Amino acid sequence: MTYNIIKENFSTKKPVLLDGGVGTEVLRRGIRWRQHGIKDAPDVIRDIHIDYLEAGVDVLTTHTFNLTKRNFINFFRDADHMDLIGAPGLPTRAMELCSTAVSLAKEALTHTGKAQTVPLAGSISPVMHLFRPDLSPPENDCLTHHKECVKILSDCGVDLIFFEGMNNTREAQMALQAAIGFDLPVWMSFVPGVDGNLLNGESLKDAADLAREKGAEAVLVSAGSIPMITRSLPNIINGSPCGAKAIIGRYSPPSWKPDFYPRFEDTNEISPEKYAQQVNNWLDQGVHIVGGSSGTTPEHIRAVREIIG
Repeated sequence: MTYNIIKENFSTKKPVLLDGGVGTEVLRRGIRWRQHGIKDAPDVIRDIHIDYLEAGVDVLTTHTFNLTKRNFINFFRDADHMDLIGAPGLPTRAMELCSTAVSLAKEALTHTGKAQTVPLAGSISPVMHLFRPDLSPPENDCLTHHKECVKILSDCGVDLIFFEGMNNTREAQMALQAAIGFDLPVWMSFVPGVDGNLLNGESLKDAADLAREKGAEAVLVSAGSIPMITRSLPNIINGSPCGAKAIIGRYSPPSWKPDFYPRFEDTNEISPEKYAQQVNNWLDQGVHIVGGSSGTTPEHIRAVREIIG
C-alpha cells in the first residue's frame, strides 16, 4: 500500500510534500471553470497533476474539491426541484465527474511512473462554502453528504480521504463519522481565521484534538493567507502528524456576469522562492506536511521540494 510510505515518513519525521492549487491552476491555464474543467479539458487536468508529480510531491490530490451533488442542488430549491427543471443527468453528474477526476489523477501517476510510490488523496470539501461556517447544514445532512462523497472516492480507488477546509467542529465530526467503515486513512484540514482559531470563533486547538480523537491521522490548516496559517500553527502542533498549506493572492468570487469565474488575483505577489522559505519556517516550527492551497502552482511546490530535499 503506497500510504505506508507516508507513515514511514511520519515515523522518521521526514517532511511530506503535498501538491498545490489545481482549480486555480486550471484557470491560470486559460480554462474556464465549468464542471471543474474535467469534462471539457481533461488533458489540462492530467497535465497539472503530472506537473505536480514532476515537481516532487509525496501525495497527489484529486481535483474533486467542491465537486458534489449538493453543489448542483444549491442552484435549485431542493433535489426534487432540480429533477423537475434541471438539465438531464444532474443528479448523477457529480459522481461521474468525480470518477473521471480520479481516473485523470491515476493516469498522471502511471504516466510519471509513480503509481506505486505516491498515494492518491481523495479531496472532500465542506458541504457549503469553506469560508461560511454559518451555512453548514444540520448534522444528518452533513453526515449523508460526506458519506456519499467518501463512498464515491473509495469506490474509485483513492488511497486516503482528505477532508479539506473544514470550518466548524460539528461538520468536522460528521465528516469523520462518515469515513468510518471504509478502511481508508483520513486527514483533515481546517480553515483558520485571523486570530488563529476557526472562522466561527471555535477553538482550533479543540477542533484539532477532536479530529484526532475521532480518527484523523493528520490535521492541517489550509485556505488561509500565510500570516493566518502561521498564527494558527501552535493550535495544531502537538507532535503528531500535522501540516500547513496557504493560499496566495486574493479571492475574487463568481458572479452572474458573463465570463466571470471564481479566481485568485494578485498571485504573483508571493514568488515560489518566497513561499518555499515560509514553508521551511513552518517545518522548523514542527509541522510534518506542507503544500499549497489556491493560487499556488507547480513552480511553488517545486521550490518547496528544492528547499526540503
